[in-house]
Amino acid sequence: MKKFTRITVATIFLLLLGYFGLSGYVWYHDNQRRQNSDIQTSRIAENNQVLQFFAEKGCDYCHTPSTDLPAYASFPIAKQLMEYDIQLGYKSFNLEAARAALIAGEPVPQSELNKIEWVMQNHTMPPTRYVALHWASSVSDEERDKLLGWIAKQRAEHYATEDTAVEHRNEPIQPIPKSLEVDDKKVALGFRLYHDARLSGDSTISCAHCHALNAGGVDGRKTSIGVGGAVGPINAPTVFNSVFNVEQFWDGRAPDLQAQAGGPPLNPIEMASKSWDEIIVKLDKDPVLKQDFNAVYPEGFTGDSITDAIAEFEKTLITPDSPFDNWLRGDSAALTAQQQHGYQLFKENKCATCHGGVILGGRSFEPLGLKKDYEFGEVTAQDIGRMNVTSEERDKLRQKVPTLRNVELTAPYFHRGDVATLDEAVKQMLRYQVGKELPQKDVDDIVAFLKSLTGVYTPYVSQNEAQ
Repeated sequence: MKKFTRITVATIFLLLLGYFGLSGYVWYHDNQRRQNSDIQTSRIAENNQVLQFFAEKGCDYCHTPSTDLPAYASFPIAKQLMEYDIQLGYKSFNLEAARAALIAGEPVPQSELNKIEWVMQNHTMPPTRYVALHWASSVSDEERDKLLGWIAKQRAEHYATEDTAVEHRNEPIQPIPKSLEVDDKKVALGFRLYHDARLSGDSTISCAHCHALNAGGVDGRKTSIGVGGAVGPINAPTVFNSVFNVEQFWDGRAPDLQAQAGGPPLNPIEMASKSWDEIIVKLDKDPVLKQDFNAVYPEGFTGDSITDAIAEFEKTLITPDSPFDNWLRGDSAALTAQQQHGYQLFKENKCATCHGGVILGGRSFEPLGLKKDYEFGEVTAQDIGRMNVTSEERDKLRQKVPTLRNVELTAPYFHRGDVATLDEAVKQMLRYQVGKELPQKDVDDIVAFLKSLTGVYTPYVSQNEAQ
């Protein structure tokens, strides 16, 4: 018995010695790495404090493309655990965008703010097993509160709108503005061109064919039908509020509305025109349109001028005054108790980390299947998503986060258009992105909240018409 006790004590002693020895080495490595690293700084003192926080906590170990790992990273078991953590960490959050914004003194992207806020509020970062070895990475309550205060300040300075109620100014979501500044004459021309089927090869399909303004800005199909009955490979996203997207199309291949407007007319399975010259020949035969167009665009019909007008019109396709927006503006009766509970669940379950900002999405590209591989079946070129544009392996299977504005009107859902109901869409997001299931009542409450996002589209009226 005494021998067993001595062996047990010796074993515990050796384990503790090994643990403290390894932890001491990690502390030394982390300390040396911080001292030797060239931490870029900002002209803003508070930004430097946040940059220093990220460096001290070793956030870059898992949330940047590459970093200097300690020697034990090559040990068996440790190697596999670290590779898993780094792969999942970098897949979930890339620190570089936030860091670059801090250094440049620019607003940190909202999706990054929302993600950092969630992990700080829920004490999930740094992970427990990381802190067990990297003692200096532990976040104190004071540090946590300071970082959350910085996030609130970023929102107040760069994202909160003037008409947002004071009590809601730190929400991860902001109301849609009532209007945007546009050029009246270009809007009028853009409206006509948006509904003009002559932009298609056989003059049968206009932009409104797939993005109907009386149907949520979509066509209600799994994938769109183009000229000659050609079946498109991807679900048509809503045109409403697209002005707020960081980039256009599911894969973000168009940097702005004008570039997006130039895509479908020349796409062989959408509007199927062979060239802008072909389109212009048809438009030139319309003397009234030509006269009106030349009055605004002296260069006449060109691919650039046509798409510029359409883009200007699309800036007016916003849907403010949803019940949720009215609640954000201070109308406490605008949401039902069920919808308010649904919004709390929406935030608690990380939905707002990606579906935030003015249109609850549209500002980042996220992977479908974060917690569990999504059951794609045969992976298509459209499933590859953002990687088709960037050629970066990290962007494989990433799509632009779709807006949730008017989402009850825009079924079917996801880029494949293979989810028919909001109920199923919520359940799939919970399963594949969050890694959990919720009681049906909670799902119902989230769906009720999503229905509060349906806004009001008011056709644009020019200043002259309004007088």
